[in-house]
Amino acid sequence: MKFTAMAVSTLALSAFLSAAPAMAQGRVDANGMPTDHSTPAEQAATAALNNQVSGSNAAADAQAQQNDAQYQQQQQAYQGQLQQNQAAQADYQDKAAQYAQQAVRYENLRARYAAERAAYHRGVWPDRWARWTLDENAANLVGQRVQILSGDRVGTVEDIAQTTNGRVTALLVRLDSEKVVWIDQADVRYDRGDGVVMTNLNRSDLRLMADERL
Repeated sequence: MKFTAMAVSTLALSAFLSAAPAMAQGRVDANGMPTDHSTPAEQAATAALNNQVSGSNAAADAQAQQNDAQYQQQQQAYQGQLQQNQAAQADYQDKAAQYAQQAVRYENLRARYAAERAAYHRGVWPDRWARWTLDENAANLVGQRVQILSGDRVGTVEDIAQTTNGRVTALLVRLDSEKVVWIDQADVRYDRGDGVVMTNLNRSDLRLMADERL
């Protein structure tokens, strides 16, 4: 069987036209020819998608910058607070060291003070005074007159020193000379009936004690 040239050309063109749409995935241009160019609608959709992605990226960048600024502010605030705490701790340690030194000096002076007072002369308590103590009558002591064993008045109680459990440790006495002196509880008795505070120290030693300073 013989084919003419025209028939062959027609068959080839038909084969090409049938294969071209498959290669171009069915897209044709205005002339009906296969093409891989996007349509205006596809181009608009692609541009919109690109704009959306760009907007999302810009928003993410802005949020990241805002978060970074907040973090920096928080870091600065933390560092400032840390420095304040370190300064306060250093100040506390300095004051604690000063207090410790003062306590040592005070205890040394107090020991010397007690040693000096131990050398003062003390009279013998009369029997009726020997058993009386201060603790039961601490609230009534302020304002009471103070006498020595001879019965002479030497001053008035102005204040008392007590431990946390209420035990009287000393009396602050204003002497008639207007000087003040602390008298240890061991050197004092209290007559509840007459409202008299008695000390077994003598007048001259009380004056010397009033001149002592810790």
